[in-house]
Amino acid sequence: MNIYLVGINHRTAPVAVREKVAIRIEALGEALELLRAYVPHGVILSTCNRTEVYTLTSEDGGAGAASLNFLQTHLDIPDKTLRRYIYTLEGQAAVEHLFRIACGLDSMIIGEYEVLGQVSQALEAAEKAKMVSLPIRHLFQEAIRTGRRVREETAISKNALSVSSVAVELAAKTIGHLQNCKMLVIGAGEAGRLAAKAAKDRGVSQITVVSRTRARASTLAAQLGGRPITINEMAQELNTCDLVVACAGAPHHLLGVQHIEEVMRHRPKRPMVIIDIAVPRIVAPEVAEIKNVFLYNIDDLTQISEQNRRRRQGEMEKAAKIIAAEMAEFAAWWQTLETRPVISALMKKAEAIRSTQLSKTLKKLRPLSDEERESLEAMTKSIVTKILQEPISYLKENAGSHQELAEIVSKLFSLDGKR
Repeated sequence: MNIYLVGINHRTAPVAVREKVAIRIEALGEALELLRAYVPHGVILSTCNRTEVYTLTSEDGGAGAASLNFLQTHLDIPDKTLRRYIYTLEGQAAVEHLFRIACGLDSMIIGEYEVLGQVSQALEAAEKAKMVSLPIRHLFQEAIRTGRRVREETAISKNALSVSSVAVELAAKTIGHLQNCKMLVIGAGEAGRLAAKAAKDRGVSQITVVSRTRARASTLAAQLGGRPITINEMAQELNTCDLVVACAGAPHHLLGVQHIEEVMRHRPKRPMVIIDIAVPRIVAPEVAEIKNVFLYNIDDLTQISEQNRRRRQGEMEKAAKIIAAEMAEFAAWWQTLETRPVISALMKKAEAIRSTQLSKTLKKLRPLSDEERESLEAMTKSIVTKILQEPISYLKENAGSHQELAEIVSKLFSLDGKR
């Protein structure tokens, strides 16, 4: 048994491909139900940078092939296209990969906070779908704990950028400055909040927040002194805005060529900058061909994100050392998985023998008080615990170096029920 990962990310595929396999958080439950038809246990991690499936596989590699089939069949990606962009990792390589993700080292924006929450949400969704086994649960829990430790013990996330703040920085470089600019934020979630805050810090004169409902838009708008509107009211607002940051989750484009062409007819000489950081994208790529419209997507943030990476190189090295130490701990725990069934069976058999023999003995004795019975129970349990303590400790400590050890113990104590 081993951890197996199949995925696609910002290093292996452009956003045009990634958006086809992206799974919105509210759709994770449904996706996990589909995955269940292929593997009994698994976690789907889907962020703006990646979509990955974590499963357990045996020596025949069946679960790995099943994960690939799941991505291909249910996410409508041709096999040749998918195989060109995917990567697969197994064992310690898969463990290290997830640990690096949780620590913010595998993100486009090094040190970003959002990904740790996304890893937690992925585990939570899989737990809710009852798709999590002990090994996968422990893997994700340890990755989350390591992510927190790295952020506490290093400065990897100090003054950390986010995809949203980098998008605003790109907009500022494109326009020249954001002072007195009017901004439209599509999406009232965390990404929208970060984008609006970054823009406000740079001096935008007006922020309008767009969401499916006015109530949701109002919550964010109130925090920033902005104005809330619904998606249905967005067309009119586009006539006067200078900057659009799109970060809402949607299954289709919210802004198409016809929308923007109509807007630009009312402002032919006034440029508009649109940064679409949503995955899947919610602005049609063809909008970039419209005169005086400057459209960017999440992959266009690479230059600024690379500068951020260079600034955090020293902290990345510190984080890597912590990850290495935590991986060693995880590897030691993983080795105990082979002996756990044997240890459990050994303890159950010892308890059964203790209980049976104590019952026989009690029948031969005079009637005992409750206190005396409890004393005998405690004494016999203590004897069993003391006898098994060293063998169990030895099993745990040598699980990895003695592959036949568990089998020998099983035969010695007839734990397989054959004698």
